[in-house]
Amino acid sequence: MSGEIKLSNITKIFNQGGEEEVTALKGVDFTIPEGSFVSLIGPSGCGKTTLLRCIAGLESPTSGEVRVDGTKITKPGSDRGFAFQQANLFPWLTIRDNVAFGLRARHIYRERKADVDKFIKMVGLEGFEKSFPHQLSGGMNQRASLARALVGYPKILLLDEPLGALDAFTRMTMQDEIIRLWKEHNTTMVMVTHDVDEAVYLSDYVVVMSPRPAKVEKIIKIDLSHPRARGQDVFLKYRTQILEILNYAGKVQEVEYAI
Repeated sequence: MSGEIKLSNITKIFNQGGEEEVTALKGVDFTIPEGSFVSLIGPSGCGKTTLLRCIAGLESPTSGEVRVDGTKITKPGSDRGFAFQQANLFPWLTIRDNVAFGLRARHIYRERKADVDKFIKMVGLEGFEKSFPHQLSGGMNQRASLARALVGYPKILLLDEPLGALDAFTRMTMQDEIIRLWKEHNTTMVMVTHDVDEAVYLSDYVVVMSPRPAKVEKIIKIDLSHPRARGQDVFLKYRTQILEILNYAGKVQEVEYAI
């Protein structure tokens, strides 16, 4: 199925020509191998989501280019699924119709109808197919959004903190489901996350990004097989390494309290 992503010297400036220009990305340059799982991690607001949107074709770089399997990306395509940070469901459609929306738009719903029920069940929404988004919790809507992104079996799946609204136990279950899907379909996964443990648990590579304007500080290869044990020493070593790059691994300082 392929799905190699090549980012060549990506710079993105917002409000170009205005009084206040904001440079979100500056000279981002690396390649994501086909079939790999890559997490983008860095300070809040540094440009991770902007980079993801450039890969999706939802944003155009000010300079540089994105190529998927050698083809320059200039617009969104069915080869790239996107699970947004917010659920972005259509409020007038049921959960089932929201999940099926992309298949209907591509006129392949009839032959892929069974996949809609499969992914609704996978994300734990079986029994809520006829519900509307306003009748469900934010976390349940986020799960429906993830199912909508997965149901088309894209060769590249872009994940913008899709598990952030879930409780801890559901989040861990969904992490395992994402890994299963990734392994089963050899999908290239690119995920924005602020959760260092999540990045280490899921990824082949963790791309650590600098504060805005974002550039690549370091790419860390996670040399662990799946399934991974969150408490093993080497897992914690990777976690500490990432935190050190982000300057969050300093020693605890003793604080004197006065009453």
